[in-house]
Amino acid sequence: MFSSVLIANRGEIALRVARTCRELGIRVIMVYSTADRDSPALRLADELVHIGPPAAARSYRYAPAIIEAARRTGAEAVHPGYGFLSEDPDFARACRAHGITFIGPPAEVIFRLGDKAQAREAAVEAGLPVLPGSIRTLSDGAEARRAADEIGYPVIIKAAAGGGGRGMTVVRDARELASGYARARADALTLFGDGRVYVEKYLETARHIEVQVMADEHGDVVHLGARDCSVQRRRQKLIEESPAPGLPEDLVARMCEAGVRGARATGYVGAGTFEFLVGDEREFYFMEANSRIQVEHPVTEMVTGVDLVREQLAVASGHRLSAAVRDAVPTGVAIECRINVEDPERGFLPTPGLIEEFVPPNGPFTRVDTHGVPGMRVPPDYDPLLAKVIVWDADRDGAIARMDRALAELRVTGPGVRTTTGFLREVIGHPLFREAKHTTGLVDSMLVP
Repeated sequence: MFSSVLIANRGEIALRVARTCRELGIRVIMVYSTADRDSPALRLADELVHIGPPAAARSYRYAPAIIEAARRTGAEAVHPGYGFLSEDPDFARACRAHGITFIGPPAEVIFRLGDKAQAREAAVEAGLPVLPGSIRTLSDGAEARRAADEIGYPVIIKAAAGGGGRGMTVVRDARELASGYARARADALTLFGDGRVYVEKYLETARHIEVQVMADEHGDVVHLGARDCSVQRRRQKLIEESPAPGLPEDLVARMCEAGVRGARATGYVGAGTFEFLVGDEREFYFMEANSRIQVEHPVTEMVTGVDLVREQLAVASGHRLSAAVRDAVPTGVAIECRINVEDPERGFLPTPGLIEEFVPPNGPFTRVDTHGVPGMRVPPDYDPLLAKVIVWDADRDGAIARMDRALAELRVTGPGVRTTTGFLREVIGHPLFREAKHTTGLVDSMLVP
């Protein structure tokens, strides 16, 4: 096991990783930007390194600063958390070049899975079902038109370098194709610096299901069950749960097997997810693979008892998957709600600012992953995630009731600060959610005036 790890991230995931490191006796090195100089996450570090100004491009996304921090502090490994550099193959290669272990899959695997068009090709090679679509990236608008006509509308044009729910344009008929293609290319260039796009069939309503996989460098690959991530707004997840409810057991089993097959075929190592869409006809289709720890990993931890970060650290240091992972049997139901500093009544506008009161929920089988404390100033420079409330119960009705109680206990106040807590209570109280009949269209339907 490593003796020191640099955490190249911030907020709740930095705390989450730091806690497991400390339990393992690993020295924790944290980096921070000027905007985070007073962050509570820094209190768990044994050593701190300031890496730059608030702008992520000049701090958390600036690989030379992270590499230099790791080199200067003697860190044996870098844990990237999620976001920022977590799926950057160039960063993984740079770590390797400097003799620092990148905690994640090999750079070549990150590159292939990070390019959505290549990932789609890899899925086809592995025998995973995919939605009808272009085989490779499109050369121009005319090719996009031919592909869309062949697939049938609606279609979705996706950035090959996209991720995190960004870089997607839905086109509902041929009249929108030219403008949609131009917009998709422009968005891809702006967001990812890569204008390549491809097209595939768009499902208006679907279930978003992902499979947690763990793999080691000795050839062992397992899954830890499925998560339902269908409650989304603008393709940003709001609520996740495990196991995925309301789906036939054999369908979920086939998705889990497909996740393992995809991981094995791509030479995957570490923690990752294979994500699928389930259509009305109850068939599933590969969507993308994420080569990192996910925001929603706690729901898998709650139903399996496996510390996924611990497993990441062990696998990255050359160990085989533990018996805890290989023998894991999911039990009960876990639900996670993301508490964002946003105002649902104003179109989910971010509301950063000073938090005067922060009272997290407590009680049986209730976990809160957060970096929030009273007196903390939420900076406007990063994503609005303040906390994740996770609950477990033996059955889904109990888990929903426990989540409603937990959200009712949560108090976050400050001048101008609003959170999504109240809206999340509305979602978990919605009949379609309670009956496990919700789809990716649920939140949009609730927001229609």
